[in-house]
Amino acid sequence: MSVAEPRRIVLFRHAKADWPQVTDHERPLAERGRMDAAVAGRRLADSGISFDLALCSTAVRTRETWKLAVQELPHRPRTVYEERLYEASPGEIIAVLNEVPDDTRNLVLIGHNPGVHGLAEILSGAVDGAAGERMKRRGFPAAAFAVLTFDGSWKGLEPGAAALADYWAPSD
Repeated sequence: MSVAEPRRIVLFRHAKADWPQVTDHERPLAERGRMDAAVAGRRLADSGISFDLALCSTAVRTRETWKLAVQELPHRPRTVYEERLYEASPGEIIAVLNEVPDDTRNLVLIGHNPGVHGLAEILSGAVDGAAGERMKRRGFPAAAFAVLTFDGSWKGLEPGAAALADYWAPSD
């Protein structure tokens, strides 16, 4: 692993969830969400990023999103289901990311709004360029993801340390 190679974090919001009579944590994906999760997985595969690690919230909708998306990837990364990602603030997510081992180069985090959207903005500081414009215009709808790059260790990840490299959201 070259020191010059930046690390990549993909912040991936769960796909569209249904609203049955269950607790928020137990909400499953809606039919549209199942379709969008697979499409997002294909888009992640097209990015060419080979993930070393997936961190996924323990909520049903995030686990289902990841299960459908990962089937589209050429390589299945080690997946850790992390209860601290459920309803996490950007600061709480950074604390989880600061614990990632430094032999991890590329990571995908499957979580919830407003945490993942806020984190994309906080980590990237000034959101410029085409990806930034798309994210400003679209927000962070269900099944959207942002690709951020940064140099240094996971322990040193902090606000403004990353750059927004790409952004994708499903069509309405």
